[in-house]
Amino acid sequence: MMVVHGTPDAARALKDRRAQRWDDLPDDALVRSSAALGQPVSTVEEAVRLILDRVREGGDSAIRDLAEKLDGDRPGSLEVSARTIANAYEQTPRDVVEALRLAAERAREFHQVGLPKSWFDEERGYGEVVNPVERVGAYVPGGSAPLPSTAIMTAVPARVAGVSEVIVCTPPGPGGDPAPAVLVAADLVGVDRVFRIGGAQAIAAMAYGAETVPAVDMLCGPGSVFVTAAKRLLFGEVGIDGLYGPTETLLIADETANPTLCAADLLAQAEHDVMAAPILVTTSNPLAQDVLRELDGRAERLKRGAIARQSLDRRGCIAVVDSLDDAFDLANEFAPEHVSLMVREPRDHAAKIRNAGAIFAGEFSHEVLGDYVAGPSHVMPTGGTARFGSGLNVRTFVKISPIVALDDASSLELGRAAAAIGRAEGLTAHAEAAEIREELNVHSDPSRRPRFLKGAAQP
Repeated sequence: MMVVHGTPDAARALKDRRAQRWDDLPDDALVRSSAALGQPVSTVEEAVRLILDRVREGGDSAIRDLAEKLDGDRPGSLEVSARTIANAYEQTPRDVVEALRLAAERAREFHQVGLPKSWFDEERGYGEVVNPVERVGAYVPGGSAPLPSTAIMTAVPARVAGVSEVIVCTPPGPGGDPAPAVLVAADLVGVDRVFRIGGAQAIAAMAYGAETVPAVDMLCGPGSVFVTAAKRLLFGEVGIDGLYGPTETLLIADETANPTLCAADLLAQAEHDVMAAPILVTTSNPLAQDVLRELDGRAERLKRGAIARQSLDRRGCIAVVDSLDDAFDLANEFAPEHVSLMVREPRDHAAKIRNAGAIFAGEFSHEVLGDYVAGPSHVMPTGGTARFGSGLNVRTFVKISPIVALDDASSLELGRAAAAIGRAEGLTAHAEAAEIREELNVHSDPSRRPRFLKGAAQP
């Protein structure tokens, strides 16, 4: 794990770790993709373009072919049956089912508070109409670490927003079905349909539609570089919640922080992916050294210890800086997915974090709770996009249409200003559309207003 001292070196190290490396794949992965797709590809984007085109043109058959060639298993039915979902409860430990139920309930409560509402100001003649997206497709990662929590974190805010239909695509496991816990989570939150499709072909299926899979209005959820590339290429054809890279956690710690807790939280993120970025910024050099020792000892005991260690070595960093203000400035510049405040009186400092997907204030308000049961969605902006973006929330799934409904007097008063601006812009039709209503208003009785006004083409 890299250790740097001083703000300038820390800033350089964090800048290097913030890069969204969309095509940062080992050569052998591209070789495998080329073999599976039947033609050479040199980048992730090239591979994904081929996948999108094939699904758009070939539908279900293309999805099955891609699954067989890319994943080594040709699925039968693409949709998971109600019986399979019911059986998933029997295959999932009871404590896990109850934990997922708790997570779903807390998520509902959290998102209901943030639900925007339509409004109208009669006096001013304007307002906003809030309508939900009609159909949403959520991608729930599978593979080596299926994420039932993601089914909750994507579907619940969509449901609270009033989305009529939510479907999920998730990769099948070794037995041909998605992980039972993922199916249970999807059922608990009222997902309408689940499909055993993974990767870029799942994103294509939901975007374009196929014989079995309905086309959606919006896609949401995290995934591999192939999933993210597919979402990026489909922007403009279907709604996209965001583009999510490897997870990032930045801990800010002073001399009061517990090194064991700091190390545990860094490892919790490091085990996600070898590209995860676990970062500690501290004002205490003794704490930095203690955390290093804790990381070495704890990583050895983890089931995914090899992944965590690669993450620490490749993208991890401990930065020792002179002051907390320096630490806050670094955090805002880095704009990470998660910021954890392991400092004295953490709530007093929370407002100093302006750029973060989520803020965790205090050693016991730790980020793992945010991953599962705190309430907010764990789908958060990465790669510095927290500078301008927010995490998945109930507002992601609504559309806001302004409404203008003026009385005649207000319309005429504003129309004079509108006409002046229109003529200043050289748009005389704009100006006349406002001015002509002055002539119409001479006939104050609507029943006596003429159909044709001065300058109109007569029938």
